Amino acid sequence: MAEACCPASCGELIQGLINGSEKLISCPIDWFSTVEVKQGSAHQFDERPLMRQAIKAALKHLQVDEIWHQKLSIRFESTIPVAKGMASSTADIAATAVATARHFQQELNSQALAQICTSLEPSDSTFLDQLSLFDHNQGLIHRQFEWIPDLNILIFESPTQLNTADYHQIPRQQRLQQNEALLANAIHLFEQAMQTRNIALFGQACTLSAMASQHILAKPGFEQFQFLIEKFDLPGMVVAHSGTVVGLLCGHQQHDCDAILAAAHHSVLQAYYPIQYVKKLIAGGIT
Repeated sequence: MAEACCPASCGELIQGLINGSEKLISCPIDWFSTVEVKQGSAHQFDERPLMRQAIKAALKHLQVDEIWHQKLSIRFESTIPVAKGMASSTADIAATAVATARHFQQELNSQALAQICTSLEPSDSTFLDQLSLFDHNQGLIHRQFEWIPDLNILIFESPTQLNTADYHQIPRQQRLQQNEALLANAIHLFEQAMQTRNIALFGQACTLSAMASQHILAKPGFEQFQFLIEKFDLPGMVVAHSGTVVGLLCGHQQHDCDAILAAAHHSVLQAYYPIQYVKKLIAGGIT
């Protein structure tokens, strides 16, 4: 028996056309999918979509006979919202693949795990142990960043669902190209923020990417989120570029989340995003 945990994400810190291809930097949070793989009968009705395929992909990479997938059972525990842009599927796939490797006393390095995840669907980078510029279609890790800002994220969850596969059917290439200059500015600010450990620059970079996303998958109440950022002097915001959640970046000591929530409750945001919670921004990685 072996177990692995992978974190969720509150959308993406950055996502768009960067240096010629779509890339993202996920926004990992302290909310996890835990998967246990052990020898036993497979009961696919107890599994999430793609978990069984993740086992098969891991077995192939590990050069273990694929017939083993019929001899392994999966148990999982996850309360990550599904189809909201919170990387629930990536968490399930990555945790399943790593638990499978651990069951056979083997390991999957970051690049192998990236290839396994993206072979099944476009994936987030939450399984990596640092914030990472990641090609979520090709599984290429372009750059990793050592610093992780000490921030909470006030998450606003919409009842609207959007599957990753459905998002990728949206015609968006023209808008991505139109946003390319804005994304270049966002990634430049992000890199500056990482180098100088500057939360203000970090927030500006994330907000620029969120603004670019409005041209592709608009979030209702976007102007009200901008108002809250100004009113409470917040660093900025993050959005699920291929989902429906929105997050406000908050300092642990500087900002009163209860006051921000109270203001949101008395605005149009309560109708659009009836569920809110606070999570911590983390580096990511499998445990």
